[in-house]
Amino acid sequence: MKPKPNLSFWKLWNLSFGFFGVQIAYALQSANISRIFATLGADPHSLSYFWILPPLMGILVQPIIGTLSDRTWCRFGRRIPYLFIGASVAVAVMCLLPNAGSFGMAVGAAMVFGLISLMFLDTSINMAMQPFKMLVGDMVNEKQKSLAYSIQSFLCNAGSIVGYLFPYFFTAIGIANEAEKGVIPDSVIYSFYIGAAILILCVIYTTLKVKEWNPQEYAEYNEAKPEADEGKANWIELLRNAPSMFWKVGAVQFFCWTAFMFMWTYTNGTIADTVWNTTDTASKGYQEAGNWVGVMFCWQAIGSVLWAMALPRFKNEKAAYALSLVIGAVGFALVPFVHDQNLLALPFMLIGCAWAAMLAMPFAFVTNALEGYGHKGAYLGLFNGTICIPQIIAAACGGTLLSMVGSVQSNMMLVAAASLVLGALCVARIKK
Repeated sequence: MKPKPNLSFWKLWNLSFGFFGVQIAYALQSANISRIFATLGADPHSLSYFWILPPLMGILVQPIIGTLSDRTWCRFGRRIPYLFIGASVAVAVMCLLPNAGSFGMAVGAAMVFGLISLMFLDTSINMAMQPFKMLVGDMVNEKQKSLAYSIQSFLCNAGSIVGYLFPYFFTAIGIANEAEKGVIPDSVIYSFYIGAAILILCVIYTTLKVKEWNPQEYAEYNEAKPEADEGKANWIELLRNAPSMFWKVGAVQFFCWTAFMFMWTYTNGTIADTVWNTTDTASKGYQEAGNWVGVMFCWQAIGSVLWAMALPRFKNEKAAYALSLVIGAVGFALVPFVHDQNLLALPFMLIGCAWAAMLAMPFAFVTNALEGYGHKGAYLGLFNGTICIPQIIAAACGGTLLSMVGSVQSNMMLVAAASLVLGALCVARIKK
């Protein structure tokens, strides 16, 4: 088996560039789903239930895409065909979802339409997202993987910044940020339209610039021969034989993604209450808070980009991982106590430090541990379960936990802080 060659910076960049467009779509979803369903009429105690579908589709789709792409060898590549199909479906759904309240349907029908659209959107985003992680696992050597995933993290956060700011930007240039009760404002609708256009352009760029290895080249650089071995993946058997790193990093992931699920679900209600002093979803203040959530998530992404550049400088990766999560916990704990909309930038930048580590470090640890294993795509798809399962559990328990903390949405930020601290403690169990 030949050692994988070092790739130039721009080849590493091209491997992940399409992630920029995919993350714009993901940012629009994560920053606006609670706002959309609250505007349609969802109760805060049931709001988290609408978030069950995205990770549920992720845990179903990503292992399937990983396994199928392990077996796929065609003139367009091994992973890229799934990237292109997923992005194309996402573009179509992004034009439908924000119009859930615009078709004259009753409240219940509009929410069902929104749920179905959300299901297809998250399915397609997951289908488009997974190939980028597998491309790095396939073609990048162990020495460069941290850099490759840092580049991916940078592009991910840059895309997030764009997606998060869209509603605020469109409102600033005069597009309506208010609408009649039960209808999504035009500022959000236009954001999804433009995000869809950028997504497909970025994916086309990656498709044209990246040439995957053919089966013979792949066999030269990877111990497992795809023609002989990759077609026999059994998920139960793969999990039974997974390296211990898979499970130890998975424990950290559980607490991290639980924390961020609570952030996505309850930040809009938190900021509307603590800064705009309103819980009325039809009010001007609530929609202004919805725009400001995007701005705060943008600050989170900026903090993440800056911290992602610092992470490779740490000699001890475990210490960097744990420190990042603790800093993020401090950010979550501060959010309920900051009542000035501009000062909120600080806690969200601290939260971004945790996000940077979550995007880069788990996959670097796990893909390095998988060297010499076959079925890398299937393993990475299964590893996505450590992202999706905690989100499903958090979404299912969100309403109950909200009641336990006094039905005050800002208190869920403190729950998120505690969850990140537990994640940091679990990092101690990781051994390279």
